[in-house]
Amino acid sequence: MSPSSRQFIGATLATVAMSKSGLAQGTTNRTSKPHAVVIGGGAGGASVARHLAKDAGGHIDITLVEANETYQSCFFSNHYLGGFRTFDTLQHSYKTLESQYGIAVVHDRAVAVDRAARKIELEKSFLRYDLLVLAPGIDFIESSVNGWSFAQQDRMPHAYRGGEQVRLLRSQIEAMPQGGVFAMVPPQGLYRCPPGPYERVTIVAHLLKQINPTAKIIIADPKALFSKMSLFRGAWRTYYKGMIDMNSDVDMATFEVDPAGMRIKLDGTWIKVDAANIIPNQKAGKIADVAGITVDGWAPVHAQDMRSKLDENIYVLGDAAAQGDMPKSSYAANSQAQVCADAILARLLDRTPRTPKFKNTCWSLLAPQDSVKIGATYTATSDGITREAGFVSKRREDAALRQQTHAESLQWYDDIIADMFG
Repeated sequence: MSPSSRQFIGATLATVAMSKSGLAQGTTNRTSKPHAVVIGGGAGGASVARHLAKDAGGHIDITLVEANETYQSCFFSNHYLGGFRTFDTLQHSYKTLESQYGIAVVHDRAVAVDRAARKIELEKSFLRYDLLVLAPGIDFIESSVNGWSFAQQDRMPHAYRGGEQVRLLRSQIEAMPQGGVFAMVPPQGLYRCPPGPYERVTIVAHLLKQINPTAKIIIADPKALFSKMSLFRGAWRTYYKGMIDMNSDVDMATFEVDPAGMRIKLDGTWIKVDAANIIPNQKAGKIADVAGITVDGWAPVHAQDMRSKLDENIYVLGDAAAQGDMPKSSYAANSQAQVCADAILARLLDRTPRTPKFKNTCWSLLAPQDSVKIGATYTATSDGITREAGFVSKRREDAALRQQTHAESLQWYDDIIADMFG
């Protein structure tokens, strides 16, 4: 932790949290700055912290709590798995948020939230807040895949939070014997995307085609339908014919994995595999549940400002939020962060908030210079964030359009990283 962070925390601990009535009436007559704490330094958390700092004019103190000292992007991690980008290009520093935006970045883990006292317990210290933004991403439901456990996750990695598990999965794929078998189990229900599981299978097929062309891929999927299905299936026929064995509507009650023996049980038969990517079902990051603001695994929020429906002084962004129609994507988290930051600035500084508008685009890489996309615009309603108009790539697009879509996706990665970290 930097000296500036220690000084800031020391000052914060001496600050008495303002009353709910004070917040509701604005802060014009306050004698000290309001304090906004953001937990989670990903696409939602880093973005909302930077937008708050950039637009607050120095009138709000902002602390970003993030356990990892380096951000390791989960989105575009599929590109690393396929050999399209190096691991270091997925790593990003929080230092600019401190040095240029005056955000106190605390590398610690939040373990509890006392909502009545507006106090956050960290592993090493504690913080008080006036408003709290939770952007903890996802956690996993361990029991959703029979035989899989966190204790054995390095044998069959999920590789769905970025970082070392992604590197581990690639090394396991590269170590497969010629003609070996790679297995993937996509999640059920709501899940983070990117990194999309079907893009991942497609890109793994690309890598294997280069280094292990007789290898096979088995997908054991509990779903009959998935996003961009016709585009992926078309790519599998065009680029990776005969490599991918797609098993849909798999009964997860009878499906089983054996990490110790490197086997999967499909339709009652044990199949030996050489590498496996098991992606369990998902829920909101643990701190949202610990704070007591989740229902059925996710945190319900008001669409107008991403404010929790269970606590008016907490906001929830990105993957963890139950917000309506938006997917759980990094693009969506960044879009929600901008709306949330505007709402918090309006609330704390007596400004008029803008009309909230949201948008999302998800790109998928099928082969070199061949990318497709899906997206939509959204509006805030009493029923949640509601889809207005959408688009999706068509199956028979020419190579020039696919190349343009690919270039667009690469530019978006640079743009969102800039919006997160400055």
